[in-house]
Amino acid sequence: MGATADKIKGTANEAIGKAKQGIGEATGSDRLQGEGLIQEGKGHAQKAVGDAKQAAKDAADKASDLAHRKL
Repeated sequence: MGATADKIKGTANEAIGKAKQGIGEATGSDRLQGEGLIQEGKGHAQKAVGDAKQAAKDAADKASDLAHRKL
């Protein structure tokens, strides 16, 4: 999966997780609150993976550009 897809899925999981937590609070469901917290955490992790992939790609692109300039 690409960096952008990871970031999009991460954002979606964060939003869904927050919604589950809110619904869990409103209905008094500890289970739903817990699921929401876990899903939100998963979203944060997915976004971090996307950011790391993007940083690695940017670094590789920069190195490639520098190598081509010296040739």
